[in-house]
This record gives sequence, C-alpha cells and structure tokens, in this order.
Amino acid sequence: MTTVAATSAGTTEGDAAATDAATTDAAEVFDQLRRHLSAKLALTGSFAGRGAVEAAAEGAGVTLSDGRRVLDFGSYAVTLLGHRHPEVVAAVHRQLDTMPTATRSLANPVAARAAGLLAAHLGGTLPKVHFGLNGSDAVEVAVKLARLATGRDKVLAVRGGFHGKSLGALALTHSPLYRVGLRGCAVEVAHLDPDDPQAFAREAAAGPVAALVFEPVQGENGAVPLPPDVLRSWCAAAVAHGAMVIADEIQCGLGRCGPPSVALAEGLPVDGVLLGKPLGGGVVPLSALVCSERLYAPLDADPFLHSATFGGHPLSCAALPPALAVMERQAGHGLALTALLADGLDALRARHPATVREVRGRGLLRGLDLDTPARAGAMVLELSALGLLVSPCLGRPTTIRLLPPLVTTEAELAEGLGILDAALTAVAGR
Repeated sequence: MTTVAATSAGTTEGDAAATDAATTDAAEVFDQLRRHLSAKLALTGSFAGRGAVEAAAEGAGVTLSDGRRVLDFGSYAVTLLGHRHPEVVAAVHRQLDTMPTATRSLANPVAARAAGLLAAHLGGTLPKVHFGLNGSDAVEVAVKLARLATGRDKVLAVRGGFHGKSLGALALTHSPLYRVGLRGCAVEVAHLDPDDPQAFAREAAAGPVAALVFEPVQGENGAVPLPPDVLRSWCAAAVAHGAMVIADEIQCGLGRCGPPSVALAEGLPVDGVLLGKPLGGGVVPLSALVCSERLYAPLDADPFLHSATFGGHPLSCAALPPALAVMERQAGHGLALTALLADGLDALRARHPATVREVRGRGLLRGLDLDTPARAGAMVLELSALGLLVSPCLGRPTTIRLLPPLVTTEAELAEGLGILDAALTAVAGR
C-alpha cells in the first residue's frame, strides 16, 4: 500500500479525502453495480479494490473507501495532470458560477478561446478545431469530414490500432474482439501492416482512398510506437494520392509521449490531429479534432453538418486553457520522469527475465509485456493489492500499460517501480 503525501501540483490529501472515504459504503456501491449496471463490472471492481471502491483523489493518488491510498498509473491516460489539478478545478468552478452550459444559439466565448489556444498549442499549422466529449467523437467527425471533403469512401487504418467503439470508429479499430455479434460497420476500412512501407501505395492502386488514420504510438495494442520510416512512406503516398492524413493522438498526445503532437513533431504532413483523454485536465470530458482548412471545408460550408448538444461545452472548454498551461510548464519534468521510468523498467526486465518479455513505449506511455495473459492478469490484481493502479490492454492481454501522470514526483515514481518489482516477484512464484 502506498501513501501519497503530496503532489507536484502543490496540494496535499487531507481530512476531506479521509471523510469522503469514510462515508462511502462499498457494499452498497457493489450492490447497485450488480443490479443496475453490470455484475461483471462489480466483480472485477471488487477484485481490484479488495472490496473497496474509489472515494477521493488528488494528484497521482487515489483514496479508497477503506482509507487506503494507492498510486494511479492507469486511468487509461486521462489523468496526465493527475486528479483534481487545482488550476483546472478552479477554472471549472469559475465557469460553473457564471454560465455552465451554452444556449447553442448564441456564440460562446469559452469555446472560441479554447479553440484558438489549442490550435496555437499545436504550432498553428492546423487552424480549425471541432470539439467533442470523447475520443470516438473526434474519430467519427474526422472520418466523416475526410469522406465528404474527398468524395471518396475507403479509409485505411493500421493493424493493432484502436480508435473507439462507436460504430464508425469501431470499423477503424483493428481487433475483432470488439465486433463480436455485429454484422458490419458503415465505413469501408482496410488495415495496413505496420511493417510494410508500401502498404498504402498498394491499397491506393486498388481504388481511391479518403484517409489514412493511425496512432503514432498504439496504446491499446500495448504501447507500440509505429516505425517512423513506415509512417513517412505512407504519408508521402497519401499526399500524392490526395488522401487525408489523420493522426489519432487521443492517448499519446499532449505531452504524454513528449511533444504536444507526436506526428507534427516528426514532421509528418497531417491534415488532422485527434486529441482527447487529458484534454479536459483530468477533470471534465473533452476531445477535439484539430485540422487543416481542407479537411474542415465541409463544416465551413455547413456548420450544422455535424453537431452535438454538448460539443464545445463551456465547463469542458474552461478546463482547456489551464490544462495546456500546466502541460507546457511540466514538459521538462516529464522528460526527467521519462528517463527515470525507462531506466527503471529496463532494470525490472533484467531482474525478471523469465517473466518480462519486452518493455515498449515512448514517454510516459509504456507497456510491460509478460510471458502469458494469465500472468499479466494476475499482475494487475497483485499491483492493485500492493497499491498501484495500471491499465490492462484488452487488445494485447499479455501487456500491462503504465501511464504515470506528468505531475508524478520522483519519489512516487520510485515507489511505483518498487511495487512493480514486488508484484513481479510474487506472480513469478505462482
């Protein structure tokens, strides 16, 4: 079990978190889960928390209903700034006290300012922004616009990629695991071999392509960086073919893997970058497509072509300016954490060669690949019991995903690595 005394955001977990934890009835929570949501969710949650539920959180720490505090290196990349970063919370509070929702008839200054800041944060080469609430929202609008802007239907994605579970985004997601029982999806998609530089050219020769969509670092597939030379070859072929190039950085962007955009930092000629997860500062849901005039052209012609009641919601957009500011300010600390994390994971692989097959990833998105799916599953539970939350990879069940927040202290990172070491020792003996 870990004790989180303070975070780099300058806050301390105190009496309020302890009070919240003490008043949370875990048995009632699990009963409600079983009755109204999912019995399997209740079961997995009970195993993960050893009968306790999450009750409060701050920084890299989560307080459970039984009073324990655990480190959160999971949360599927949402908490890049940790939990309840004070600058983000304060901005959302201010918006809540003035105008928490939008009329949808009048122009909203909060969304307008957020769009300008986000375009500038990515360097200004992609001037247009469309806001959603989650990653699938961003994927759906990007594919829809690419097909309309080009007048073509076919979209190329990548083997191992994950782009969401709504029907359109699901067509791009590679694993058939998420399509069991479904007869098909509305988008015509082919998946490219990530080791084949000529794959796009061959698909384009067979017929017109609307867009190429890829994750520079595949998250759900076990923190797999795609080969830069392959991406350059694909992108060059896409530009020559007149297809849109869209980088899905919903998990790997905004500093998680170093730069605000991995694709732009690599000099790839992208028409759109998809962002989400930590975009709302880990406090509110927010996603975005940041794109070129060419990709955005159908929405320029008809702004109601694609809309959502809560797209550009003021509470979510209010979180964006302080979130981006903290990401920029913490960039140097992120580089230092990255070096420590890489060294620590390499040392663990050397200490446990029979259990750890490979360490993958970039920046603060890492995958620890174990010898069997059963061992990886046992590892997730062992880590939780010892005080470290991680994210499993459904698409690659041998891999444990590590996503430490950008505000993690060096002491917390060392503690997390120590827990990993202890858990590897424990599961190796089973």
